[in-house]
Amino acid sequence: MIPVLNPRMAATFPPPVMEARRWLEGVTFPPGRPLINVSQAAPVEPPPPALRQAIADAALTEDAAHLYGPVLGLPELRAEVAGQWSAAYGGEIAPSQVAITSGCNQAFCAVMATLAGEGDEVILPTPWYFNHKMWLDMAGVGTVALTTGETLIPDPERAAALITPRTRAIVLVSPNNPGGAEYPAEVLRAFLNLARARGLALIVDETYRDFDSREGRPHELFTDPDWADTLIQLYSFSKAYRLTGHRVGAAVASAARLAEVEKFLDTVAICPNQLGQRAALWGMRNLGQWLAGERAEILDRRAAMIEGFPRLPGWRLLGCGAYFAYAEHPWDLGSDALCKRLVAEAGVLMLPGTMFQPEGEPAGTRQLRIAFANIDRAGIGGLFDRLAAFAP
Repeated sequence: MIPVLNPRMAATFPPPVMEARRWLEGVTFPPGRPLINVSQAAPVEPPPPALRQAIADAALTEDAAHLYGPVLGLPELRAEVAGQWSAAYGGEIAPSQVAITSGCNQAFCAVMATLAGEGDEVILPTPWYFNHKMWLDMAGVGTVALTTGETLIPDPERAAALITPRTRAIVLVSPNNPGGAEYPAEVLRAFLNLARARGLALIVDETYRDFDSREGRPHELFTDPDWADTLIQLYSFSKAYRLTGHRVGAAVASAARLAEVEKFLDTVAICPNQLGQRAALWGMRNLGQWLAGERAEILDRRAAMIEGFPRLPGWRLLGCGAYFAYAEHPWDLGSDALCKRLVAEAGVLMLPGTMFQPEGEPAGTRQLRIAFANIDRAGIGGLFDRLAAFAP
């Protein structure tokens, strides 16, 4: 027992991915049937050799790569993000409106710390990204669940009905984690209009923007000349350039907002990882073609998931995109219990919908998240073989 513990921390649920890994303890997987791990949305391979060489060169030749740097990030990287984002989204984004963070999770926490405190409320569509919920719980901010139903697309009118005097922000993730849904541009625009009219912030987490299946820009939000009065965008370099261990993310917001974010970042990490920032900058400048190939591979795996689901009688694919498939299983068995059995009986590790829904929400007991980006087309075929053979 811990003698002194912040009650907010005590009330926050354990990290779901770490919890799921504990299900592997004591389980032996035969050589001919190794574990298929589709529990975590992260690249399992290191960066490409050219990028690793760039990191090594920076470590050996740039003294500044080993020292404290600007709290809001390398000026060159901030400018690169601003320039590339302005071109990609057709809007005007200044370097002063970009902050580099130690991963996208830190970007969320830093931004949210400037928006909401004890007793305030934030609207999260369900199924939600569990780390967003964990931070709000630790901060004493109330989470208001916005159900998305079988489409997994949030409804602005339904969100409007949830707004109270304590609401401070609406958070959207597109392409979605865990649902895989790609939110239509008109839906995002409607949410921007709603947030602006009600004096709220709209946070759009685009961690998986590089793997959106649609061609062209996914939305027009940055074409609004006044976007910075309402919109905050979050991004991660981890998925694009396989930099998960280097912890590099970004927040795009008004310069005034980022001045407040700087207080949080200086207190928590002082500055983002210097080698990671240089890696992200090198990747942005040199790996466009390589990243296009990565996107094509992920889209092929997405296609394999869609093609494979008819092999599973009674299952329903609710959403599929970027790194994730979100599905409903057919059995009278809670998804948390089902996932534990799948480890021992099928050699498959995935996460139950209960980890992405409010406690007691019935939908969570029937739903599962499959992080398919971690396995190739052949591995996806093997996954469907095992699920088709499983009978609880």
